[in-house]
Amino acid sequence: MIEPSLEAVADRYERELLESCIPFWEKNCPDREFGGYFNYLARGGQVFDQEKSMWMQWRIVYMFATLYNSPYRQERWLELAVQGFDFLTRCGKDASGHYYFALNRQGEPMSVAHSLYSDCFAAMGSAALYQVTGETRFRKEAELAMANYHARIDNPKGRWDKSLPGKPRRRTLGHYMMLANLGYVLNECLGTTQYEAEIRQAADTVFGTFWQPDRRQLFENVNLDGSIDLASCDGRHLNPGHALEAMWFLLQFGNRVGDASISATASDIIAATLESGWDSKHGGIFYFQDAEGFPPAELQSDMKLWWVHNEAILAALFAYRATGNTTFLDWFKRLDEWTWQHFPDHEHGEWFGYLNRSGEPTSSLKGSRWKCFFHLPRCLLLATSILRDPTWR
Repeated sequence: MIEPSLEAVADRYERELLESCIPFWEKNCPDREFGGYFNYLARGGQVFDQEKSMWMQWRIVYMFATLYNSPYRQERWLELAVQGFDFLTRCGKDASGHYYFALNRQGEPMSVAHSLYSDCFAAMGSAALYQVTGETRFRKEAELAMANYHARIDNPKGRWDKSLPGKPRRRTLGHYMMLANLGYVLNECLGTTQYEAEIRQAADTVFGTFWQPDRRQLFENVNLDGSIDLASCDGRHLNPGHALEAMWFLLQFGNRVGDASISATASDIIAATLESGWDSKHGGIFYFQDAEGFPPAELQSDMKLWWVHNEAILAALFAYRATGNTTFLDWFKRLDEWTWQHFPDHEHGEWFGYLNRSGEPTSSLKGSRWKCFFHLPRCLLLATSILRDPTWR
């Protein structure tokens, strides 16, 4: 059973979701004139750009539909999700059926469909809507977008790839991480097991190539043959947030199908990533790292980002639930304390997204091309559920 002291923690996560996070986005993000959502929001919720980034748009659809399917159900959340779906399916696709990267406010395309993640989040959002409505149009869109995503995974940019022969070709962890998550979400939302093969493909690829157990590092990029390239910044690149997010996706699947080997490996990777990713001087999880300890090429590598800490919190909770190892509970408490000391905006609601290494905000934005109503509400919702799970070890 959950220890009594964590009941108050669960209450805090629930309050933040219902009283701060959801109200901020529900008030400020819907575009009630043209459809879809504003995802560039300043600290107080003011819109500072009208571009509609496709990843963010579909993530918002997914989140409102998921919240409608939660114990906190509100009819208006379903309405918000459906209006986003209608806008995006009407305006968002190119002639080949793939989703653009971005639209303007009115729904005209701004950027070509160069990112397979646009299809990824379209599949998630549509599947979540099918789960709560049973409407065929949502299921069909989810299945089509998933097929598009899977078909592109070996050549993600397709005809929009600007690379020349001299650039090494890589596999990227994020693509397989999201394949695992997509398979799980679609199986759950569509009431099927048809995507289990895709999830296992993702697990086998991640565990067999990206994870280097002798080094205890999960690489972000590997060569097509599965080898690692330690002679380049790209090859040495580590992304602790992706590693932690990927592992709780696989723990979720391992728990659902009763696969102890998946749970054991994923938990081991979480332990290794938390140990190496934690900033021993200032606290928090680094954004990026270099596998050999060289200066990371990305100048923002020592920053502390909201989504990384959201995923770290969930990874620690999932690993503790899967293993009963109190080391993960200790990690959860450490992450929880640091995260809640630095990210919440107690004056305007929601959370700051970008902190410097010592934990001070570097930007006051609440939404942008990369930040929206997704990582934070998903973390708050799932953490509350896990903390209150009567089967907690």
